[in-house]
Amino acid sequence: MLAITDLRFLYAISKARSLAAAARALDVTPPAVSQRLAQIENRLGLRLVERGVGGLHLTAEGELLASRGAVILSDLDELTDVLAERRSVVSGPLRVIAPFGFGRVHVAPPMASFALQHPEVTPSLILTDDPRGTMRIDGWDVLIHVGRLPDLDILQRKLATNRRLLCAAPDYGDRHGFPERPSDLRNHRCGVVREDQADVTLWSLTGPSGEKETIRIHPAFASNDGEVIRAWVLAGMGIVERSEWSVAADLREGRLISVLDQWGLPDADVIALLNPRSVRAARTESFVHHLAETLATRSWLRA
Repeated sequence: MLAITDLRFLYAISKARSLAAAARALDVTPPAVSQRLAQIENRLGLRLVERGVGGLHLTAEGELLASRGAVILSDLDELTDVLAERRSVVSGPLRVIAPFGFGRVHVAPPMASFALQHPEVTPSLILTDDPRGTMRIDGWDVLIHVGRLPDLDILQRKLATNRRLLCAAPDYGDRHGFPERPSDLRNHRCGVVREDQADVTLWSLTGPSGEKETIRIHPAFASNDGEVIRAWVLAGMGIVERSEWSVAADLREGRLISVLDQWGLPDADVIALLNPRSVRAARTESFVHHLAETLATRSWLRA
């Protein structure tokens, strides 16, 4: 006989590349994983996992059990959500994926306040430099994305507006001047944030009369961390394209200056993508509403 806890254990094993990775996911030691796996295999009289060079590999029986077990677990979670809704309780795991910088500053605090309002919710936040790349991973409820998205067959909610703009420190302008047209950017030091797989070196701008210019820049500095780039720009290293949420306070207080402010960049609104498996869960809908309300109070929207 298999228990629900066995199915969850085997599902975690199926998503891991090694016993050590499975142990981290389950928050136990690798020997404990090996021991429990052996117990389940002995009880069933079947080999479920092959261990060897290259990590873990499920046997045919292991694949069958993991795939059928995932369906059972999904149905059970959905049933639990339905029952919770009937007693008007927001409960269950709330699994959110968000970009590093935005998630740390604008998603983590609302998740904490939401969990305090709903003690039966268990929050989990994964921060990544490529949120869309994690969509293939099962086990998430809400994915936060900043920027434009391709057409996706998945429910999306706009949480907040967010402009993108070019900016630099006053000190940089004192030393090098500022560009008057987008084409002038080729003669300036420009930096980029490599946060995902997008082509961050192609800057497309729209002028005051609707004219469009697309410039390929050659980065003088780059990082995958937005805060590193912000610090470098504040130090006068050059011009960058940044989200308004990241630099609104710096612009207000004069630490940064908007460059080519008569030219607009494509907006990068804050979007919530909802996993079809959990979109009907009360916790998902309630959290998205809570996050939207919280973001509406943020200073960049009132700048």
